[in-house]
Amino acid sequence: MRFSQLRDFVAIVDAGSIRAAARALGVTHPALTKSMRLLESELGVELIRRNTRGVALTATGQAFVARARAIQAEVRKAEEELAELASPGAGHVAVGLSPASVPFAAEAIATFQDQRPLARLRVVEGPPSVLVPMVRDQTLDFAIVQKVRLTAGAGLSFRPLYRDRMTIACRVGHPLARARSVAELAELCWLGLNPQGNGSLVEQIFAEAGLSFPRRFLHCESFSFAFELMVRTEGVMPVSAPVLRMPAALGRITEIPITQALPPVVLGLCTRDDTQPTALAAALGDAISARISAEARRL
Repeated sequence: MRFSQLRDFVAIVDAGSIRAAARALGVTHPALTKSMRLLESELGVELIRRNTRGVALTATGQAFVARARAIQAEVRKAEEELAELASPGAGHVAVGLSPASVPFAAEAIATFQDQRPLARLRVVEGPPSVLVPMVRDQTLDFAIVQKVRLTAGAGLSFRPLYRDRMTIACRVGHPLARARSVAELAELCWLGLNPQGNGSLVEQIFAEAGLSFPRRFLHCESFSFAFELMVRTEGVMPVSAPVLRMPAALGRITEIPITQALPPVVLGLCTRDDTQPTALAAALGDAISARISAEARRL
């Protein structure tokens, strides 16, 4: 089994078809087909099946693709470490940020870039349901996320950094901006960054209020979209207290003063516990963690 075969396999999975993957890799369709056949022959299993829309992973392929991504990530890390030895401060770091961590992490990342101008950074914003799997397959070096069931999975480590107060927010001028109970808000459209199921925050809020899950719920994987929707409609959304202090939020959204105490959210550093981060990734993780911990002490 060659590394190029793993690269080809992952490219096919990401592109959704052999033809699209061939274009992305700059190789011919027959060459990529041959590479996949050799890989499956060597492994003695079927990894993908063609269908009318392209290809689909078999059950074996679904299990193997995570390993293939991990191998690719380890090779990338080795290359990054060699590049940094040759040119200190160079290299690539991919970090995931939940919306609650953005107010803390932005300053740390800006300072880090000033100190290491050769570093190439990738920042992915999203909820834990999106970011944690990316940490698991090593697409991301680490993520700053809320502690949820996903972060307790095998092979992952979670280091708590900050205990976050949660609020329910709405646009300034909302007719129910002074509501005192979740029941008063139950018929509104609720926006959430995590889908219904697995004890999402909206589920917890309604369960603790003795109410059924809201009839109108919109799952948003983009915080910026959810934020703009909240500003432009009568939708409401649970957010962390620091989000209310973001420049983009001032004068646009406000906290609804309900009497029910919301479940706190623990913000922390999520990493794989079976891999060694590059020096550059470790330095950025330490910088963001220190910034969050300092803010937690101040508050």
